[in-house]
Amino acid sequence: MTTAADLHGPAHVERYLETDGEDGYYWRKGTTTLLLFTKGRKSGQTRTHALIFRPWGDSYLVVASKGGADQPPAWFRNLEADSDVEVQIKGDRFRARARVATAEEKPAMWAEMASVWPDYENYQTRTSREIPVVVLERVR
Repeated sequence: MTTAADLHGPAHVERYLETDGEDGYYWRKGTTTLLLFTKGRKSGQTRTHALIFRPWGDSYLVVASKGGADQPPAWFRNLEADSDVEVQIKGDRFRARARVATAEEKPAMWAEMASVWPDYENYQTRTSREIPVVVLERVR
């Protein structure tokens, strides 16, 4: 049977949702993933993405890398338009507010994310765009 570690994109999201993350939370190279739900900035429809993450205090970090492409991923553009998002970690789905890490915060946050996915360092060399670290803060 194919596991979520073998999946990417919509197939990974679907498996994660079907199993409340039992299959999908743990992904490649020992990383963990969450689901990020954004509202399409043009369509208004909910868009869902499985993203590598790390906890950071009471918040969670994700990286808007798109593999080092010159344009940011669509989910990042969506949260620029509307920072109110939903996040699912395993079976826990909650509202959050997304923001870009400040210049002061980013070095430590980037190091944390690169420690679990070293390819982020390679992605940054592929583009002149500064790849942002996004902080997802739970709305209480």
